[in-house]
Amino acid sequence: MNRSNGLYFVIGALVIAVIGLGVYVYQEESKPDGVQLSIGRDGVAIEEN
Repeated sequence: MNRSNGLYFVIGALVIAVIGLGVYVYQEESKPDGVQLSIGRDGVAIEEN
């Protein structure tokens, strides 16, 4: 009985790690990169992202 509890613990830890890694990758991929350059009536605006 103790061995199966350890197996459930390992599987649960792996599932949590995969979910955490997925959330991290999603947040990193959704960030805008680089510099944004806008030219309009008010002149030139440079915004670093």
